[in-house]
Amino acid sequence: MCGIAGKIFTDPGRPVNRTTIERMVRTLAHRGPDGEGIFAEGAAMLGHRRLSVIDLSNRAAQPMVSANGRYVIVFNGEIYNFGEIGSELRRRGTEFRSNSDTEVLLEAFATWGPECLGRLAGMFAFAVWDRRERVLFAARDRVGKKPLFYRATPDAFWFASEAKAILADPDVPRTVSLEAIHHYLTYQCVPAPFCAFEGLKKLPPAHFLEVRQGEVRTSRYWRLQFAPKWDVSRRSKVIELQDRLVGAVREAVRLRLVSDVPLGAFLSGGVDSSSIVALMAQEAGRTVRTFSIRFEESGFDESAFARRVAERWGTDHTELTVRPEAASVLPRLAWHYDEPFADSSAVPTYYVSRLAREHVTVALNGDGGDELFGGYERYIANDLARAYRLLPSALRGRLTAFAARLPRGGSVNSPTYAFAKFLEIANNDPFTTNLLMLCYFDNGMKASLFEPEVARRLEGLDSYELLRARVAAGDAVDVRDRAMCGDVELYLPDDLLVKVDIASMAHGLEARSPLLDHRVMEIAARIPPEHKVLGPMTKRLFKAAFRRLLPWRVRHRRKKGFGVPIERWLGHELRPLAEELLLGERARARGYFAPASVRRLFDDHLEKRRNNSYRIWALMMLELWHRTWIDPPIAPEAPAS
Repeated sequence: MCGIAGKIFTDPGRPVNRTTIERMVRTLAHRGPDGEGIFAEGAAMLGHRRLSVIDLSNRAAQPMVSANGRYVIVFNGEIYNFGEIGSELRRRGTEFRSNSDTEVLLEAFATWGPECLGRLAGMFAFAVWDRRERVLFAARDRVGKKPLFYRATPDAFWFASEAKAILADPDVPRTVSLEAIHHYLTYQCVPAPFCAFEGLKKLPPAHFLEVRQGEVRTSRYWRLQFAPKWDVSRRSKVIELQDRLVGAVREAVRLRLVSDVPLGAFLSGGVDSSSIVALMAQEAGRTVRTFSIRFEESGFDESAFARRVAERWGTDHTELTVRPEAASVLPRLAWHYDEPFADSSAVPTYYVSRLAREHVTVALNGDGGDELFGGYERYIANDLARAYRLLPSALRGRLTAFAARLPRGGSVNSPTYAFAKFLEIANNDPFTTNLLMLCYFDNGMKASLFEPEVARRLEGLDSYELLRARVAAGDAVDVRDRAMCGDVELYLPDDLLVKVDIASMAHGLEARSPLLDHRVMEIAARIPPEHKVLGPMTKRLFKAAFRRLLPWRVRHRRKKGFGVPIERWLGHELRPLAEELLLGERARARGYFAPASVRRLFDDHLEKRRNNSYRIWALMMLELWHRTWIDPPIAPEAPAS
């Protein structure tokens, strides 16, 4: 697990300034605290910061040159089946100088070229420079665990694990992309290929690119298939599928236990992380270290369930309590995330990562379980909306009018709030209903929020179409499958995986996700949707498959999101900060939003007319991003928390 960066001039006679690549690489020191390496040859420079996990010797250092001398690689991630691929390459005559997955990946590319991607099981973002043909090849893993930013001009090409490394080059301007901000307000993150900085892009998951003579071409090499469905016509077939699933997850866990440094797990007390910890306890052959976060607010605290699982499997368990003063870390998060990022669970993820890093270098987690196996309650709501739309229009009209009179100022987790929101959006088509349950600011809210001139510049841009196009490109048919497909295509890679990658790598901690092994994902996608979500039940098949490993109360508890109690914090400890960030002169001077609209948003929340806590949080993080990355001339390091 590392940080990578590079710059290549189109003109082969124009050398890259070594000071530039050194500055780029050193902005990524938090991702790789164990070493630094630079390859410089004419117009091409590649840099690397190393977090040593597999083969701690200098033989595994990067940038690494292939045995034939033609290719140079910088690589961030882990190839979990590198032993299997290495054995195949040895049979073909390849001799290895190290025991690292980096060298296996490099020689696999030298042997098979881009086709090697189909053989890889892991998380990765890597770049290979072809010294003979002067072609750069870069790729990102199937689901988007590891990030890759890039910038292309007629004269040069830059790439890096984080945008800040590209911005470290003084030749790169810092200009806000209004289109990216427009999408951010809908999705609480900036979805790929967009970037908050004009001129920068993100390589989407499951894509590779080639840069040849200044021309950039991207291609997709994998897509999750939701058909054909598994045969579950008989009870014996269902049990067979459950066994297949447990076996695949067990193998994914076993591969992710390979490490030359201490290893543990995040344990929230939910079904997904608890299942991973159970399998770790069975496969590791030693006591597992587990880490969790607790809150003083009972509606957000899951620590009792985490402790129950820890006791069941005899883990060495450590907890940390997150209190309102933890929000002092927000400026530091704005630096680490590079782009505006409004998922409030970044706060506890940052702290649990810091806690884990005090004891281990690698931590497994349960990421992906909700999106793959149907864990979100909005999947239930979207399914119910299908039945709701069959009601007579007159009845639906009366219910909509009733919903308009329901209070919206309570907790977003309250039944009244959920019922009111459901009635408000359920008349839409299935896609829009699902999206409105997911998004922060809908189109109407954004239209009233932006200043008229900004709204004019954004006219014609449709954030909804981003998700619609991604779902339409797949083969999901059922409304539940289409919702899960959308989450795998956008919410998972652009929000959840970004959150974990940045929060963990801020502390030099490697996070591994067994449920996102592509072979597990391919099994999950083909499970009939009624075996995931049916009526009020979520994750039906997954919970049944792992029933022997999980305490009954863990399997049958209601899901809680891994967020922070921002509703209460904004009304108390965070109120002064929120008012200054949203209503202060610096924010008003940016000219994005109509001050009266922002004031109304804030007042409606404080006076409990409408719960706008997550929208306020999104605007706060946007303003903090501006102050960190746009206002100052440079941001060489993270501010103190």
